[in-house]
Amino acid sequence: MRLAVLSGLLLAVSAFGASAGAQQPRAPQFRALDVQSGHWVYRGTTAPRRAGDKPGTFTWDEHCGWSADQLFLMCSFDNDWSGRKVQSLVADTWNSRDKAYWHYEMFAVGASGEKPFASKMTIRGDTWLELGTEIRGGKTTYERISYVYSSPTHVTVKIEVSPDNEHWTTTLDGAGVKQSE
Repeated sequence: MRLAVLSGLLLAVSAFGASAGAQQPRAPQFRALDVQSGHWVYRGTTAPRRAGDKPGTFTWDEHCGWSADQLFLMCSFDNDWSGRKVQSLVADTWNSRDKAYWHYEMFAVGASGEKPFASKMTIRGDTWLELGTEIRGGKTTYERISYVYSSPTHVTVKIEVSPDNEHWTTTLDGAGVKQSE
């Protein structure tokens, strides 16, 4: 009987300790990512893909939350890019070895799953900047994505591409509104 009570007590204490540990505040580097948690909807315009095309529109429906270990902000996206469906999973994190933020995106629909998009990310105040590269047709293309938060519930977004990492062309311009936590 005493063994059963002691075992039960140890189990309760360890469960309490585990749940109390999970409730500890995140390190400042991770708290910087908090603004993106919740349900967001983005809308805006896309540049014509080819000469003679018309500008398009986009809608991103994004749901973000923290991983169980509180190290990754994970976001599932259901996007419409001018009629093209794209569904992806994003993981943003702080890497203590690199002393840098990283953004990883894996695709299920609308883009190849072969090579997830990875980019180093900087966060300075209310501005997030992702810089990545992609190989298209054997040539390196640079991509710059900026998010500027005017409040905890409103953000502007812009995607730019460059063939040389110097001359940039805007391919997407829009804004996101937080729908719920």
